Amino acid sequence: MLRVGVLVSGGGTNLQSIIDHVENGKITGASIEVVISNNANAYALTRAKNHNIPAFCVSPKDFPDRESFNDALLAKLEEFQLDLIVLAGFLVVIPKKMVERYPNQIINIHPSLIPSFCGTGYYGLKVHEAALARGVKISGATVHFVDDGTDTGPIILQKAVEVKEDDTPETLQRRIMEEAEWKILPQAIQLIADKKNQEE
Repeated sequence: MLRVGVLVSGGGTNLQSIIDHVENGKITGASIEVVISNNANAYALTRAKNHNIPAFCVSPKDFPDRESFNDALLAKLEEFQLDLIVLAGFLVVIPKKMVERYPNQIINIHPSLIPSFCGTGYYGLKVHEAALARGVKISGATVHFVDDGTDTGPIILQKAVEVKEDDTPETLQRRIMEEAEWKILPQAIQLIADKKNQEE
Protein backbone atom coordinates (compact mmCIF):
# COMPACT_ATOMS: atom_id res chain seq x y z
CA MET A 1 0.00 0.00 0.00
CA LEU A 2 1.38 3.39 -1.06
CA ARG A 3 1.15 5.78 1.89
CA VAL A 4 0.46 9.27 0.51
CA GLY A 5 0.72 12.70 2.13
CA VAL A 6 -0.74 15.75 0.40
CA LEU A 7 0.57 19.30 0.88
CA VAL A 8 -1.75 22.12 -0.16
CA SER A 9 -2.08 25.87 0.41
CA GLY A 10 -5.60 26.71 -0.72
CA GLY A 11 -8.96 25.32 -1.68
CA GLY A 12 -7.76 21.83 -2.40
CA THR A 13 -9.56 20.98 -5.66
CA ASN A 14 -6.70 18.67 -6.68
CA LEU A 15 -6.85 17.10 -3.22
CA GLN A 16 -10.57 16.52 -3.72
CA SER A 17 -9.88 14.83 -7.05
CA ILE A 18 -7.40 12.47 -5.36
CA ILE A 19 -9.87 11.71 -2.53
CA ASP A 20 -12.64 11.01 -5.05
CA HIS A 21 -10.43 8.71 -7.10
CA VAL A 22 -9.42 6.74 -3.99
CA GLU A 23 -13.00 6.48 -2.72
CA ASN A 24 -14.48 5.39 -6.05
CA GLY A 25 -11.75 2.80 -6.63
CA LYS A 26 -10.03 4.54 -9.55
CA ILE A 27 -6.86 4.77 -7.46
CA THR A 28 -6.03 1.39 -5.95
CA GLY A 29 -3.20 0.32 -3.69
CA ALA A 30 -2.79 3.81 -2.21
CA SER A 31 -4.15 5.63 0.83
CA ILE A 32 -4.06 9.29 1.86
CA GLU A 33 -2.50 9.29 5.32
CA VAL A 34 -2.28 13.02 6.02
CA VAL A 35 -3.02 16.47 4.57
CA ILE A 36 -0.82 19.39 5.61
CA SER A 37 -1.30 23.07 4.77
CA ASN A 38 0.82 26.13 5.45
CA ASN A 39 -2.43 28.10 5.69
CA ALA A 40 -4.73 27.58 8.68
CA ASN A 41 -7.70 28.85 6.65
CA ALA A 42 -7.14 26.55 3.67
CA TYR A 43 -10.40 24.84 2.70
CA ALA A 44 -8.27 21.80 1.85
CA LEU A 45 -8.04 21.08 5.59
CA THR A 46 -11.84 20.98 5.80
CA ARG A 47 -12.00 18.67 2.78
CA ALA A 48 -9.59 16.29 4.51
CA LYS A 49 -11.53 16.32 7.79
CA ASN A 50 -14.79 15.68 5.89
CA HIS A 51 -13.22 12.40 4.73
CA ASN A 52 -11.65 11.48 8.09
CA ILE A 53 -8.12 12.17 6.87
CA PRO A 54 -5.73 13.61 9.50
CA ALA A 55 -5.19 17.30 8.66
CA PHE A 56 -2.69 19.77 10.09
CA CYS A 57 -1.52 23.32 9.58
CA VAL A 58 2.22 23.91 9.72
CA SER A 59 2.65 27.62 9.02
CA PRO A 60 5.89 29.59 8.62
CA LYS A 61 4.17 32.33 10.66
CA ASP A 62 4.33 30.11 13.74
CA PHE A 63 8.12 29.77 13.67
CA PRO A 64 10.96 32.24 14.30
CA ASP A 65 12.72 31.42 11.03
CA ARG A 66 12.44 29.36 7.86
CA GLU A 67 14.80 26.69 9.16
CA SER A 68 12.54 25.99 12.16
CA PHE A 69 9.50 25.80 9.89
CA ASN A 70 11.28 23.40 7.51
CA ASP A 71 12.26 21.17 10.43
CA ALA A 72 8.70 21.16 11.78
CA LEU A 73 7.23 20.34 8.37
CA LEU A 74 9.66 17.48 7.89
CA ALA A 75 9.00 16.16 11.40
CA LYS A 76 5.24 16.16 10.80
CA LEU A 77 5.66 14.30 7.50
CA GLU A 78 7.93 11.72 9.11
CA GLU A 79 5.26 10.89 11.70
CA PHE A 80 3.23 9.24 8.94
CA GLN A 81 5.91 7.02 7.31
CA LEU A 82 5.00 8.22 3.83
CA ASP A 83 5.98 6.64 0.53
CA LEU A 84 4.86 9.59 -1.60
CA ILE A 85 4.35 13.31 -0.99
CA VAL A 86 2.01 15.11 -3.39
CA LEU A 87 2.25 18.88 -3.80
CA ALA A 88 -1.28 19.84 -4.82
CA GLY A 89 -1.04 23.61 -5.01
CA PHE A 90 1.52 24.04 -2.22
CA LEU A 91 2.92 27.57 -2.45
CA VAL A 92 5.96 26.99 -0.27
CA VAL A 93 9.48 26.37 -1.52
CA ILE A 94 10.35 22.77 -0.68
CA PRO A 95 13.53 22.74 1.40
CA LYS A 96 16.55 20.89 0.06
CA LYS A 97 16.64 18.64 3.13
CA MET A 98 13.12 17.45 2.32
CA VAL A 99 14.06 16.61 -1.28
CA GLU A 100 17.08 14.71 0.04
CA ARG A 101 14.96 12.88 2.61
CA TYR A 102 12.39 11.84 -0.01
CA PRO A 103 14.31 11.31 -3.30
CA ASN A 104 11.91 10.63 -6.20
CA GLN A 105 9.09 10.49 -3.65
CA ILE A 106 7.73 14.03 -4.06
CA ILE A 107 5.54 14.95 -7.03
CA ASN A 108 4.05 18.28 -8.05
CA ILE A 109 1.23 19.36 -10.35
CA HIS A 110 2.00 22.47 -12.41
CA PRO A 111 -0.66 24.24 -14.53
CA SER A 112 1.28 24.46 -17.81
CA LEU A 113 3.10 22.21 -20.23
CA ILE A 114 6.61 22.34 -18.76
CA PRO A 115 9.05 23.78 -19.89
CA SER A 116 6.64 26.59 -20.80
CA PHE A 117 5.54 29.05 -18.11
CA CYS A 118 7.29 27.41 -15.20
CA GLY A 119 9.99 28.17 -12.68
CA THR A 120 10.30 30.95 -10.13
CA GLY A 121 7.31 33.29 -10.07
CA TYR A 122 5.02 31.08 -12.14
CA TYR A 123 2.20 29.85 -9.92
CA GLY A 124 -1.59 30.08 -9.78
CA LEU A 125 -3.17 32.61 -12.11
CA LYS A 126 0.24 34.06 -13.03
CA VAL A 127 0.86 30.97 -15.19
CA HIS A 128 -2.37 31.47 -17.15
CA GLU A 129 -1.87 35.24 -17.46
CA ALA A 130 1.55 34.57 -19.01
CA ALA A 131 0.18 31.93 -21.38
CA LEU A 132 -2.57 34.27 -22.63
CA ALA A 133 -0.14 37.20 -22.94
CA ARG A 134 2.12 35.03 -25.09
CA GLY A 135 -0.80 34.00 -27.28
CA VAL A 136 -0.36 30.23 -27.02
CA LYS A 137 -3.05 28.04 -28.57
CA ILE A 138 -2.45 25.08 -26.28
CA SER A 139 -1.63 24.96 -22.60
CA GLY A 140 -2.23 22.19 -20.06
CA ALA A 141 -0.77 20.63 -16.95
CA THR A 142 2.30 18.62 -15.94
CA VAL A 143 2.95 16.19 -13.11
CA HIS A 144 6.65 15.93 -12.32
CA PHE A 145 9.02 14.70 -9.65
CA VAL A 146 10.43 17.41 -7.41
CA ASP A 147 14.16 18.04 -7.33
CA ASP A 148 16.33 20.92 -6.08
CA GLY A 149 15.12 23.30 -8.79
CA THR A 150 11.74 24.96 -9.41
CA ASP A 151 9.64 22.82 -11.79
CA THR A 152 12.81 21.15 -13.09
CA GLY A 153 12.35 17.51 -12.01
CA PRO A 154 11.61 14.59 -14.37
CA ILE A 155 8.17 14.74 -16.02
CA ILE A 156 5.73 11.90 -15.26
CA LEU A 157 2.60 12.92 -17.20
CA GLN A 158 1.36 15.85 -19.27
CA LYS A 159 -2.02 16.68 -20.77
CA ALA A 160 -2.71 19.41 -23.31
CA VAL A 161 -5.75 21.70 -23.14
CA GLU A 162 -6.98 24.03 -25.87
CA VAL A 163 -6.77 27.77 -25.25
CA LYS A 164 -9.88 29.56 -26.54
CA GLU A 165 -10.06 33.01 -28.14
CA ASP A 166 -12.18 34.49 -25.35
CA ASP A 167 -10.31 32.91 -22.43
CA THR A 168 -9.51 34.90 -19.32
CA PRO A 169 -6.88 33.65 -16.87
CA GLU A 170 -9.76 32.42 -14.69
CA THR A 171 -11.58 30.46 -17.43
CA LEU A 172 -8.32 28.95 -18.65
CA GLN A 173 -7.35 27.98 -15.10
CA ARG A 174 -10.70 26.26 -14.60
CA ARG A 175 -10.54 24.34 -17.89
CA ILE A 176 -6.98 23.16 -17.22
CA MET A 177 -8.01 21.96 -13.76
CA GLU A 178 -11.07 20.10 -15.05
CA GLU A 179 -9.57 18.65 -18.24
CA ALA A 180 -5.98 18.03 -17.14
CA GLU A 181 -5.01 18.48 -13.48
CA TRP A 182 -7.85 16.48 -11.93
CA LYS A 183 -7.10 13.60 -14.32
CA ILE A 184 -3.33 13.32 -14.53
CA LEU A 185 -2.53 13.83 -10.85
CA PRO A 186 -4.58 10.75 -9.81
CA GLN A 187 -3.11 8.84 -12.80
CA ALA A 188 0.43 9.65 -11.65
CA ILE A 189 -0.35 8.45 -8.13
CA GLN A 190 -1.74 5.22 -9.58
CA LEU A 191 1.41 4.69 -11.69
CA ILE A 192 3.61 5.11 -8.61
CA ALA A 193 1.34 2.88 -6.48
CA ASP A 194 1.43 0.16 -9.16
CA LYS A 195 5.23 0.30 -9.29
CA LYS A 196 5.58 0.11 -5.51
CA ASN A 197 3.07 -2.72 -5.13
CA GLN A 198 4.75 -4.71 -7.92
CA GLU A 199 8.08 -4.37 -6.12
CA GLU A 200 6.50 -5.74 -2.94
